[in-house]
Amino acid sequence: MNRTTISIMNQISKVLSFAVSLALAAAVPAVSGAQTAATKHQQAVLVTGAGSGIGRKITEKLAADGYLVYATARKDEDLKALGAIKNVQAVRLDVTKPQDIAAAVEAIKQAGGGLYGLVNNAGIGSEATVAEMKPEEFDLMMAVNMFGPYRMTQAFEPLIVEAKGRITNIGSISGVLASPSLSAYVMSKHAIEGFTDSLARELAPLGATANLVEPGNYNSGMIKHEIERGVAPPGASADRSMYKSPDEVAEAVEKALFESNPKRRYLVVPNQHEAEITIRKQIEQLVQLNEGQPYTYERDALIKMLDEALSTARPRTK
Repeated sequence: MNRTTISIMNQISKVLSFAVSLALAAAVPAVSGAQTAATKHQQAVLVTGAGSGIGRKITEKLAADGYLVYATARKDEDLKALGAIKNVQAVRLDVTKPQDIAAAVEAIKQAGGGLYGLVNNAGIGSEATVAEMKPEEFDLMMAVNMFGPYRMTQAFEPLIVEAKGRITNIGSISGVLASPSLSAYVMSKHAIEGFTDSLARELAPLGATANLVEPGNYNSGMIKHEIERGVAPPGASADRSMYKSPDEVAEAVEKALFESNPKRRYLVVPNQHEAEITIRKQIEQLVQLNEGQPYTYERDALIKMLDEALSTARPRTK
């Protein structure tokens, strides 16, 4: 086969890929109750870490509601399973590898349908004290949980801005709480808190949005992956079936991406206890910041501030 023939075949392949992408995008209906200024061909979302757990649930929810989902994973079996879902295009991507990210950007550009949403979901966990944490495990956690969202956002932001779209980061109530033996994980998720706030301010003048979904304890494969990496504590069990399936998290992500007036933070917890300890922790931090300094506010002033903030808050959901 000569070079001319190869070139022609490559051009045909690109045209076909573009046509298929447009056909898929044109078939994407608007989600009931989800308002967006984006046109149909812009209603495509990339979800990282979609092979299992929360990422898989997010992918299934968005795809079932008619959105085109670029679902990323690293393992062949996960990519095959994702590719079998209607409205899903599986993409091989490791968020720690810049070359994978660059290839994914190029593939989505070539598809021609744009990108409205980015869900930075890929994440890992490890249970170990600061003294016990292996340096290589710490580095991996930061590479996935912190640098991954930063690099993905940096790479895909031009597409999101062009679509006036949204970037949704998956944090954790661990980013608010502080648990023993989870200091590295807490550190990585707390970083996403600040990153999202700064990113939202950067994107606002450009017509785009960033927000944060913060799940509590749901059934996921995090412990299983810890065991596979050989870093789980003795006796750790991969069975998390005692926890609820993360369907509520997937629903929150869809709202974060597509409701007309998105919140900055979506707390998604399976029970009242996890909601209470998270809110109490924020109040505790407020008190710590306020106490014993030259500009301390008295109780009445703090309550007035709280009332002012609550005046624009949404009512309780069912």
